[in-house]
Parts: sequence; C-alpha cells; structure tokens
Amino acid sequence: MTFWQLTVDANDPALLARFWSAALGYDGAPPTGGETWHAHYRSRLGDAPAFEDRLFDPEGHGPALWFQQVPETKAGKNRLHLDLYPTGRDDALPMARRVEIVEAEVDELVALGAAVLRRTRGDDPGDDFYYVVMTDPEGNEFCVS
Repeated sequence: MTFWQLTVDANDPALLARFWSAALGYDGAPPTGGETWHAHYRSRLGDAPAFEDRLFDPEGHGPALWFQQVPETKAGKNRLHLDLYPTGRDDALPMARRVEIVEAEVDELVALGAAVLRRTRGDDPGDDFYYVVMTDPEGNEFCVS
C-alpha cells in the first residue's frame, strides 16, 4: 500500500486545519503504531502536541491532509474536492431522513465557518439524491450528501 496525503494550498493553514479537523474528526497528531510515515511525522513533532498545518485520521486509514502556506488566494473552481457523507451513503434511508441528516451536518459546518453555495435535489425514480455544495473558510468547494 502507498501512503499518500492530500495537500491543500492555504493562506491560513492553521485556520483550515481547525475547520477540517472539526469537519472530519481528524487530529493534528498522527496515530501511534507501526506505520512508517506516521512514525516519521511523530518524530517531527518533537515536544509539540500536534501539527498546526497537518491532519491525520485517528484510525490511521484515511489520507493525511497538509495545508500548505501559499501567498496567493484561491482563484477559480477547485479541480478536486472532498465529498462528505454524514448518511454513510445509506441509500436505504428515506429521502426525507437523508435530507434531514445532511442539513444537520450543513448547519454544523456553517457554524464552523463554511458557506452554502447551492442545494441540489433529484427525485427521479431509482436515482433520487440530495447534496449541498459548500465552501470552507478559504473558499474551497466541497459537497455534503
């Protein structure tokens, strides 16, 4: 297996790390264990309890995130974005319940500094869906569905 991380350009890496930590349940310190890269990052922490600009899945399964300081602001639409699934992608849930769960997550994310761009709903038989396009505090788009 190849270890990889998602790198996000940021004007304020600590701000985005705090937002995404709360949104994803990630931590600023890598999990303990035998994973070579996690051990590498733990050694780089020194006496610090956590990184300000990096996040790790506490279970050690998901990719690490690094918020890289850049001088320029975001320009244009993202070519890559995250999709968050608070429903666990459970299509067996009735549509009304899925919308309720998504909207509860959207409310939490807005309280953390996100903004809603648009809501989209499709009700075709066999292809019903609902998602909300949002932006993080620096304008990076992501979806909640």
